[in-house]
Order: sequence, then structure tokens, then C-alpha cells
Amino acid sequence: MGLTDKQNMGRAFEFRKARKFKRWGHMARTFTKIGKEISIAVKASGPDPSGNPRLRALIATAKTENMPKDNIDRAIKKAMEKDSSEYKEIVYAGTGPFGIAILVETATDNTTRTVGNIRNYFSHNGGEMGNQGSLDYMFEHRSEFRVKAKEGVNVEDLELELIDFGADDVELDEESNEILVEGTFEGSGQIQNYFEENGFEILSSELVYVPNSTRELTDDQREQVRKLIDKIEEDDDVQNVYHNMVEPEEEGEEEA
Repeated sequence: MGLTDKQNMGRAFEFRKARKFKRWGHMARTFTKIGKEISIAVKASGPDPSGNPRLRALIATAKTENMPKDNIDRAIKKAMEKDSSEYKEIVYAGTGPFGIAILVETATDNTTRTVGNIRNYFSHNGGEMGNQGSLDYMFEHRSEFRVKAKEGVNVEDLELELIDFGADDVELDEESNEILVEGTFEGSGQIQNYFEENGFEILSSELVYVPNSTRELTDDQREQVRKLIDKIEEDDDVQNVYHNMVEPEEEGEEEA
């Protein structure tokens, strides 16, 4: 990873986070989306956080976003009920106006409804939905962590330790006293284990899709793509939307 990429990674992460919570709109919607992920985690590996790393990470994220403990407990309990919704995680791919690649991450209990809606969003907004997996080569599946910095921890030494677990960027935000870590998708579990075993407070843990290269558009072109993305993001089944369009706040990052 080049120096420019590394210097801009923290800024890009904060930009993606800002976009995410702007998209979710308000606290209740945020809680609903986290609740879906908790349900999926519980059904996959059980309700006990001690034996369910993904659930532990989601609980940490929920607390950081001020989700009440009662809401967290209720989401876990509801997922254990026999008649609870069975959410599936599916990533759809499509091309927006001007050839922008778009991945749509969903959590749905009705795939027919979801795929129909997403196809309509693309077709009615100058895009075209593709086959699942058709754009995987254009994105890298990665892990992102925010942890509270511990007194006396040297970030350079921490990075050297985490490299063995798949981390490739570790940065300290001195203003918030938080450490930002990006790494491979495969190393997510090991990175999380390291933080837990060494007494770090995990503030958030995410798996994201990062474009291998980005495309610059004019303001007018970008507005057309944003119209499509905003429409997709309004759908209740959509968890995240990723793309390779350069946003104004991302200028300075490496482009294709």
C-alpha cells in the first residue's frame, strides 16, 4: 500500500462512516439495521457473546452508537424465537451511470422482493443490475476496527504485531484518542481476538468493500450517480452500498 493511500485511509474511513449514518437517517433506523445484523449473528452462532465473536463485535458497535442495552437484549431474544424472521445476507452488483461499479449489501427475509426492488432502482435511474459476484474483482473485502487507545501503547509497535494477523494500516487519531485499523477480510477474527485478549476496548468492527480503483466524474455526472445510490439506500432491506466513484471528500486518493 502506497504512502498516499495510507495517509488518506483514515479520512476515507471517516467519510464512509459519515455517509453510512447520513444514509441511515436517524437513530431508530440505525438500531433497526444493527438489530438485523445481531439476528443474523445469533442464528449463525448462538446467543452467547463469549462464544460468538461477531455478536461481541456488534454489541460493541451498538453501544458506541448509544443503542440501549434493552434493545440489544431484545434483538438477541427475538432472534432465538422460532417464528422470528430469517434474514439472508446477499450482495448484489450493478453498474450505474457512466460505468460506476456498485455493490449493494442487503439483509432480507424476502429475496424476491429485494432483488426486484434493486433491479428497478438500477433500471429507472440509468443503471443496469448485473449477476451476483460479477463485480467482485473490482472491490476488496476488508475489515475495519476502531478501538480506544490505551495509555503507553506505541502505534508503530502495535502495527508490527497486527501485521501478522492481516492488518496493513494502523493509525492514531489523537483528537479522539482512538486507533483506526484496516486489514484483510480473512484476518478480521484474529485482529478482534488480539484486541480482546490484550484489553483494548473495541468501539466498532465492520467488514466493508473497498474499490481497487476509483473513477472521477464531473459534478453533474456525480449527481446522477448519487441519485441512484440514494434511492437504493432508502430501501429497508439495504444495509450498505459501495461504489468506485470519487466523492468530493475523497479527492486526493489514488484514482485509476
